[in-house]
Amino acid sequence: MADAIPVPQSSITGLSEPQRVIDTFTAPSRTFTDILRSSAFWGPLVVMILVSVCFSFAVQQKIGWDKVYENILHQTPKQEAKFDQMQPEQAANAKTIAAKFTGGITYGYTIVILFVTAINALLVWVTVNFGFGGASKYGQVFAVSMYGSLVMNIKYILAIVAIFAGLAPDSFLLQNPVGTNIGYYLSTDAPKWLMALCTHIDLFEIWAVVLNVIGIAIVAKVSRGKAAAAVVGWWLILVLVGVGFAAGS
Repeated sequence: MADAIPVPQSSITGLSEPQRVIDTFTAPSRTFTDILRSSAFWGPLVVMILVSVCFSFAVQQKIGWDKVYENILHQTPKQEAKFDQMQPEQAANAKTIAAKFTGGITYGYTIVILFVTAINALLVWVTVNFGFGGASKYGQVFAVSMYGSLVMNIKYILAIVAIFAGLAPDSFLLQNPVGTNIGYYLSTDAPKWLMALCTHIDLFEIWAVVLNVIGIAIVAKVSRGKAAAAVVGWWLILVLVGVGFAAGS
């Protein structure tokens, strides 16, 4: 009888979650290929929760939620004008409540991210499968989105470092905490729509989009061009929606 061809152990067991996380940065195709075997996403979820909690703690300790909300308010003149029309005590109470709400949302931001990721993954999945003849499962596309967003955690780790290094509270913006994008360097007098647009011209956000293109091409078994049309297309649409809201604020 001919000797059986040995099957590498890695092809049987696949990658572990830590291996997947590491390979997302060093060899992303390996991670996304392994998603064909299992669409688990515990690795990026755990990283996201840890970074989110650490970031929130840093903001709370070094900036303070009252200051965070005050800075947000300065970026929204219409809302600030409403507070100016209130009685001082009423305005102070409203700001206190808003500051606490901001802190709660920040600590629980992982839930918001999961919801947004689920919607975005659904849009990409429908587009790539029914528009471009892909063969992916929704769970696989969602897992690709989760692993692809891992690089965004670097941005918030840098923000944590900047905060503890002595970042001036007056210059801190919760929605754009570190200078990895063009919007960070624009004047506060810049049009809100331009600020919103340039905030998305971000090193880590673009990196995440590229990773998603690679991953979708693999799990949907389509060309990278078709994957890019689905991923980049929906990213641009969502960016423009955000720009529209900013213009009207």
